[in-house]
Amino acid sequence: MPAVINIIQGDIIMSFEFIRKLPTPTDIKRDFPVPERVAELKKERDKEIADVITGRSDKFLAIIGPCSADNEDAVFDYTLRLKKVQEKIADKVLIIPRVYTNKPRTTGTGYKGMLHQPDPEKKPDLLAGLVAIRKMHIRVMEETELMPADEMLYPENYWFLADVLSYLFRLKQQALSPDFSRSRGVG
Repeated sequence: MPAVINIIQGDIIMSFEFIRKLPTPTDIKRDFPVPERVAELKKERDKEIADVITGRSDKFLAIIGPCSADNEDAVFDYTLRLKKVQEKIADKVLIIPRVYTNKPRTTGTGYKGMLHQPDPEKKPDLLAGLVAIRKMHIRVMEETELMPADEMLYPENYWFLADVLSYLFRLKQQALSPDFSRSRGVG
């Protein structure tokens, strides 16, 4: 029987049901590796990105994408379109597709977003979500040669994805409303 864990933070009590232990980031990376060719390309792109950010390159950096990436086919469709644009403007602009996988579409009830619920028709499953997100980022990298950005609502998830992200936004807890923070177990 799963254990219920209560966390008390000030006047807020949060209850969690322990279902299973997650594999470590090392385990996930081992089981769902970035292909060697893609890892080499990512190193090159990361250097290009660093050159733009530090001013060693005159290119413009464009991070483009929807506020919530919760459908792999839709993400892949827009990243393929971005690839075509990137090919036309490669001498002036470096495109990074924003593949924001941590964002829920609700503040407590309903669909929790791809991280927590990779299939909106099924129960939440954090492990399946981490795997789905990792596979989606790898697919974008493999098939478009664009290296994705993501936003970490939950920074502890970064280590599961560190080798597939070329740019990272970190959402600060203060940016979240108190109600949203409590409903997500943050803050």
